[in-house]
Amino acid sequence: MSEAQSETEAPSIARELTAFQQNILVILAEEARYGLAVKRELETYYDSDVNHGRLYPNLDDLVEMDLVEKSELDKRTNEYGLTEKGYEVLLEQIEWEFSKIIQTEDRAADFEELLEATR
Repeated sequence: MSEAQSETEAPSIARELTAFQQNILVILAEEARYGLAVKRELETYYDSDVNHGRLYPNLDDLVEMDLVEKSELDKRTNEYGLTEKGYEVLLEQIEWEFSKIIQTEDRAADFEELLEATR
């Protein structure tokens, strides 16, 4: 390991993901959803419309990377769920982010409060 690398380096697959794709994974971490429900959550987050032409190719890419699983609810509707690999990628990304952000006891306390508030 070179001096420029850290022990909590972001996983290679996480580095390949766009912020939009990471946000899809976060949404699916809560529960499996059909495409339009994912779209609505993203629109709430971005406070703007999300184009179908942006959403579905990204969902397909995440399925291809085995981060999301796709199943048919009916002939017109697919449901998307986070895979174990997708969950691990999210955890590894969060671990990397925490290693960069939490540099003092005060910052650690802020994150402990945030975690407690989300339980």
